[in-house]
Formats: sequence, structure tokens, C-alpha cells
Amino acid sequence: MLGFQEVIFRLLLSLFLSSIIGLDRESINKPAGLRTHVLVSLASTLIMLLTFYLNELYDSYEFTDRLAAQVISGIGFLGAGTILRRDKGIVTGLTTAASLWAVAAIGLSVGAGFYTGAILTTILVIIILVVFQRLGTFVSIRRSSNITNISIVSVNKPGQIGKIGQILGEYNVNINSINIEHRDGELINIELEVTLNKSNIKYDLVKSLACVENIIEVSQYN
Repeated sequence: MLGFQEVIFRLLLSLFLSSIIGLDRESINKPAGLRTHVLVSLASTLIMLLTFYLNELYDSYEFTDRLAAQVISGIGFLGAGTILRRDKGIVTGLTTAASLWAVAAIGLSVGAGFYTGAILTTILVIIILVVFQRLGTFVSIRRSSNITNISIVSVNKPGQIGKIGQILGEYNVNINSINIEHRDGELINIELEVTLNKSNIKYDLVKSLACVENIIEVSQYN
């Protein structure tokens, strides 16, 4: 049976490893921060220690599989609470939910005495959360710089949308959204959000759209 010092060591190691991940989530104001991650890891470690205690008490190994499996499945409910669906269908909290699941696995590993796996996993999780986040931010910034909004005032003529689409296709522009509103008389407002393959084609694109027959005004804004 595990001694008192070994139990203390495993609990403290679990607290230390999970706090590293929790601090990252806390620093960017995620719904599950430092305390949540530490509690999940400590509870997972304690449950794994409990399985060893029960296994020795009843001379059986069935408790290890049972309780560990319940932790992995049960943490899904806690992780689901961090996932939010915001306006425009944007889903947030998936990374925090995944980090909670990882912390639970780390806690179980520490409780089982698999220190190498727990420490290496903690390092890898931090690399994923910090380094990959910066990489993702860099990619998002580059992508957002190519997103622009175009407002067009046109005479409401058959085939007018097709002509506009043809120009966009010539510039290899992807249409993210389009909104058409009818104005007084025979005019329509066309609001487009598009993604350009190159940011330096904005002026040429607007100029080409303005040259389309029956288009009265074209403006571009970010």
C-alpha cells in the first residue's frame, strides 16, 4: 500500500502540473481557469489513489478500470459547460474543454505513478496552448486582413448579380455573405463581405465593379 509521503507527493505534483495549464487559461479569462483545472487534476489523482487502495483492500483490480473510466467520461460534462455558442454561430470554449480533459488524464497518470507521461504531457499541452495559439492568431490576422466589405448601389436589372459575380470570379474572390435591399425606385443596395486572395487588389476590384453597366456607386470598407 502507498505510504503517506508518496500520497502527498503525488497530490502535490498533480497540483503543480495542473496549475501550469490552469494559469494559461486564467491569463486569458477563460471560463475554466486555475482553480477549476487544479481541482479536476487533484480529484482525478485522488480517484486513482483510491482505486489502488480499494484494489489492495479487496484484492481485486476491477476498481482501477471502473473508476478511471468514470473520470474520463464524467469530465465531458464539466468540459461541455465551458463550450458556448455565440452570435453568428461562433463556438468558443472547445480548447478549454480539451485542456480539462487533458488535466484529468494527467491527474490519473500522477495518481498511478506514471510521472514521465504526466510531466511530458503537461509540457506538450503548454506548447499547444501557448505556441499554437500565437500561430493561430498570426494566421487569423493574415486572413482577416484579406476580408473586406463592399457596398454597391445598382439599378435593379435582370442579370446584374451575375455580372457582379463574374467580376468577383475574375479576381478569385470568395463571397462570405451577401445582402440585397431594395431602395426607392429601381435601385438596390448590395452588401458583400468577401475574402480576397491578395490584399493589394482591393482598388482594382472596386474599379472593375464600378465599370459594370448599371452600377451607380461602389464603396469598400473593412
